[in-house]
Amino acid sequence: MGILDRHLHLLETHRAMQATGADPLVVMERVLSPTEAVINGRRTLLVGTNNYFGLTFDKACIEAAIEATRAEGTGTTGSRTANGTYAQHAALEAEMAEFYGKKHCMVMTTGYQANLGIISTLVGEGDYLVIDADSHASIYDACKQTQATIIRFRHNDPASLEARLRRLKDEPGNKLVVVEGIYSMLGDTAPLKAFVEVTKRYGGYILVDEAHSLGALGERGRGLVEEAGVLDEVDFVVGTFSKTLGAIGGFCVSDVEGFEALRVATRAYMFTASLPPSIVASVRAALKIVRKDGAVLRKRLWDNVATLYDGLAKAGFRLGPEHGPVVAVVMPDQMTTVGVWQALMEAGIYVNVAVPPATPGGLCLLRCSLSAAHSRGQLQHMVEVLAEVGHRFGVLPQERSAAVA
Repeated sequence: MGILDRHLHLLETHRAMQATGADPLVVMERVLSPTEAVINGRRTLLVGTNNYFGLTFDKACIEAAIEATRAEGTGTTGSRTANGTYAQHAALEAEMAEFYGKKHCMVMTTGYQANLGIISTLVGEGDYLVIDADSHASIYDACKQTQATIIRFRHNDPASLEARLRRLKDEPGNKLVVVEGIYSMLGDTAPLKAFVEVTKRYGGYILVDEAHSLGALGERGRGLVEEAGVLDEVDFVVGTFSKTLGAIGGFCVSDVEGFEALRVATRAYMFTASLPPSIVASVRAALKIVRKDGAVLRKRLWDNVATLYDGLAKAGFRLGPEHGPVVAVVMPDQMTTVGVWQALMEAGIYVNVAVPPATPGGLCLLRCSLSAAHSRGQLQHMVEVLAEVGHRFGVLPQERSAAVA
C-alpha cells in the first residue's frame, strides 16, 4: 500500500468534478473589492468569502497594516514564546479581553490553531471532551491531539448533551463541552442558553467557537454568547480574525483562573511563528470599527441576509433552517451541485461547494455567505440567476414554492 493510497478516493472525487469542467478550487486572479473579483478572466460577484463586514478593503485597516510593515517589518520569524511577541500582540490581547469583558486573552496565528491548541490542551488523560456531532474540522482535529475520552452528542440537542453528562456525573476528571455559535455549513445557531445550563448543572466547562458569529450577533457584536445572555457563564470563547475582522489569526478569551498556564502548555501557540505586525495592526483597526460602527454594519449584514434568504426561499429552494450570514442551498446530489455551481460561475457568481464528507447528514450544498458590503441589487441579481439555473437543472419544480428545511 502506497503512503497516499488512503486518500485516493478523495482525489478521485475531485477529478470527477474536474471532468465536468468545474473545479471548486478556484484561482482569484484579482480581487477587486469585498464583493467582486476576477476569476477565469470574468468579473465575478463573491457570495462565499465569509467577509461579513467587508473590512478586507477598509482604508483604516489597510493603512494600519502598511504603517506596521514599514515600522516593524514583514514578519516576526519566531513564536510567541520566543521572539514573536511584540508590543502590538500584547495590545491586541488586552483589547480583545476588554471587548469581551474577560480577564485573559491569547492570540494565535490562525483560528484553526486556536481550536486545535486550546481544546487539546484543556483536557487530557482521564478527562472527557464532549462535542457537538456537527463540529468544525478544527474541533475534530483537536480530538485527535488529546488523550481525553471523546464523546459526541446529537447536533444542537440539549437533551442529548444532558444524557451524556448524566452518565459521566460520577466519573472523575474534567468535562469540557464544545459547541459553536453559528455552524459553518447550514448556518444554524446553537441553543446556547440551554447548553450552558446543562453543562453547569453537571459541573462541566463549556467552550464556544464564535468564528462565524463575532460581529454578526449580540448588541456589541460579541457573538452568540452575548445574544443568548451567557457571556459571563461561558468558560472559554474561541474565535478567528479571518472572517468579520478581515484578516487572519485566532484568539481565546476567558476568566478561568490559571489561564496563563496555557501560554506554556499549548503547542500550537508555542511552536509556530506569531502573526506578522501588519496583520496585528489591521485586526486592531478592524476591532475599533466593530466597536464604533458595528451596529450599522450589523444592520446592513442582516438586511442582506433577508434579501438573499427570503428571495431564495420564495423561489422555491430548500435552505438551511435559520436566517443568518451563512445561507445554505440544499442540492439533490453531488453532480447536480457541481453543475449548478459551474453554471453560476459562468454567470459571474461565486459561492462555495460543500459536499460529503465535509457536510452534516451527507447533504450536498451551495454555501453562500453574506457581507455588509453587498448591495441589495447584487443579491437580487443572484436570486434571479440561481432561480433560472435551478429550473434548468431540475432543482426547482415548474411551479415555484417555498420549501425551507
